Amino acid sequence: MKRFLRGFTILWVVWRYGLDDMVLSSFNHPWLKGITRVLRLGRKWTQPRGQRLREALEQLGPIFVKFGQVLSTRRDLLPPDIAEELSLLQDRVPSFDPRIAVETIERAFRKPIAEVFVSFEEKPVASASIAQVHFATIRTRAGELRDVAVKVLRPGMLPVIDSDLALMRTMAELVEKFSADGKRLKPRQVVAEFDTYLHDELDLMREASNAAQLRRNMEGLDLVLIPEVFWDFCHQEVMVMERMNGVPINQVETLRAAGVDIPKLARDGVTIFFTQVFRDGFFHADMHPGNIQVSLEPESFGRYISLDFGIVGTLTEFDKEYLAQNFTAFFRRDYKRVAELHIESGWVPPDTRVDELEAAIRAVCEPYFDRPLKEISLGMVLMRLFQTSRRFHVEIQPQLVLLQKTLLNIEGLGRQLDPDLDLWSTAKPFLEKWMLDQMGPQRLWRELKSQAPRYAKLLPDMPRLVHQYLSRQGRENDETLKELLAQQKLTNKLLQIIVSGGIGFVLGLVVLQLLIRVRIF
Repeated sequence: MKRFLRGFTILWVVWRYGLDDMVLSSFNHPWLKGITRVLRLGRKWTQPRGQRLREALEQLGPIFVKFGQVLSTRRDLLPPDIAEELSLLQDRVPSFDPRIAVETIERAFRKPIAEVFVSFEEKPVASASIAQVHFATIRTRAGELRDVAVKVLRPGMLPVIDSDLALMRTMAELVEKFSADGKRLKPRQVVAEFDTYLHDELDLMREASNAAQLRRNMEGLDLVLIPEVFWDFCHQEVMVMERMNGVPINQVETLRAAGVDIPKLARDGVTIFFTQVFRDGFFHADMHPGNIQVSLEPESFGRYISLDFGIVGTLTEFDKEYLAQNFTAFFRRDYKRVAELHIESGWVPPDTRVDELEAAIRAVCEPYFDRPLKEISLGMVLMRLFQTSRRFHVEIQPQLVLLQKTLLNIEGLGRQLDPDLDLWSTAKPFLEKWMLDQMGPQRLWRELKSQAPRYAKLLPDMPRLVHQYLSRQGRENDETLKELLAQQKLTNKLLQIIVSGGIGFVLGLVVLQLLIRVRIF
């Protein structure tokens, strides 16, 4: 019943804001135009279509807002008016009552807000689908005053997310049951991945730990700033972090006027992304413009500022190495190796012909090399790869869904910053260096250093362990020898019986023959 009611609510919002009209009116088929005119009877909208779409997504809840945020970065795929309106979803979702934020903080810390913060601004500075942010000042344990940003969880999110996920699970089951591609697409596993990420985002302690991990990972890169987390002021519903001052990355003209090197900024973004993915296997997976700023402070001028760490992606060592080899092969246009990697990883059936898969991948990717980003649509490439994957029965990898989503965001940001960016040539040196580090002597040296404490502990015990092993082997050899001797004795007895019986049988025949001859003569 809950799923039915949620489904009805979604249909009602679609009808109320005329989203059905927006979709159907984009088709040129005469019978669809007729249906559109019938459905339009009695309905009039004074707001522009982009505003209606944004408001509908806001009303439907956080999952739909996330979808709108992803779309907002793809201005190459959307009309300008819709893309501009959807960009408001990045950090300008309608805020909730500040009094609720204060009540949440006081409930979390069990004390009045005046005892938690030196000062607290009730007016929020940013509001998103899951939480909103207020500025405040704290006094640290050392007595230092620090300006901070306080993130407070939006109330009532869990029931909405659970109902949407239940509806998505139902749809996934139907797709898997009735679609020809159902098993290959693994829709239920994909929904399970989203389930994990969205529920993790409702725990701000987990987000704080994500921020701390990314801050440690990025310390030596000098390309991005991650705010410091103040653990004494963090709770499941409240997160307090260092206040960052920067310009949103989508305000390109403001950044250019301030003297920021925009092409370098675009290249740095690619480097940050590939470093997080392939070096660390731990990457920011919600990289829309609302979560990314650029510092104009003298000591950190032109560096990225990363915010909102509720959704992060992780990769195993196997996934990292597999993806890096794939990307490297792509950049070298070694399509045969790409095909072989797909077969070796089990993504395609083992009886797939390498030459056929190689030709299909070449047909998809070759037209896009040596082109600037403005002439490449990663969305179109993914669509053609999807069509190819159906032909060769490529299995979808649910653990890589976040990575694919982030790639779309990165391409959209890169397109806004520098349409002439050559994505391939920017990423290729990084990946080749990474592969050398993984496969070369540096990898061996790192492994030896990481295992050194374990080896240092084992070395003093080595003589004793060797003695025990040899002693055990000696005892096992003695037991084995005893068994062999017993078997040999048994075999000898059997041979004796057989030989004795054989000789007796032969002697009997000889005696019998002699007796016969005697009687004859």
